[in-house]
Amino acid sequence: MGAPLSPRSAQVIDLDSVRQRHQARKTLIRLAPELDGLEMVYQLASSPGTYYGMPLLAWGLREDDHVVGLVPWMEQLADCHTLHNHENGHFIGYRDPETEEIFDAPPDHKVDELVSSADYFEYEPSGEVTLIQQLPDTLGTHALCMNRPESPWHMKPVFGWRLYSDGSVDALLADEDKAKMTPILLGDDCLYSAKSRHQSVYFFQRHIANRILEEDPATLDALAMVVLPQG
Repeated sequence: MGAPLSPRSAQVIDLDSVRQRHQARKTLIRLAPELDGLEMVYQLASSPGTYYGMPLLAWGLREDDHVVGLVPWMEQLADCHTLHNHENGHFIGYRDPETEEIFDAPPDHKVDELVSSADYFEYEPSGEVTLIQQLPDTLGTHALCMNRPESPWHMKPVFGWRLYSDGSVDALLADEDKAKMTPILLGDDCLYSAKSRHQSVYFFQRHIANRILEEDPATLDALAMVVLPQG
């Protein structure tokens, strides 16, 4: 005979709440710029035998205490470990171009820097989303901005990045009509958050952005493959 059933009622598990809690632990709480030229290494399905390198913009400390490399990628400042799409890019590891060493864990000195600064600048949580940190963009990143599918796009240099208390990160762009001094620096009144004005934003490395601005046919064809599905 089977075992008797327990008289207690079955426990209801809210899977959506579990997912939200799990995702919340992956939110960023602190950033540190990468200033030694370390790179992200990735592969593409179109070239399975080739490794590609992309300079890291920064390192990020997540709420779950993990430290991850960050790169401007498609529509966001992306955690390298989340790039699993073989068509657009599959993360392999980090690389020191000076030694050509490939490794999968962040450098100890960056972990120590982030943990120490997070302890020092610990903020009190509040009901409002507040600005936590700003970093300058050191890679020459450009943002392709669109407001409607049928409207013209604009390519704008990224001057910096903002980390907010909810873990979101947004790029800082310049309103050229309001720029009063050069070079433009963090804190200038002409800077604004990309998401506050533009419906769609795609980030590109400096050399790709210049090809787009020069209207290189092959680059524009590849760009259409990225942008058109969003229309």
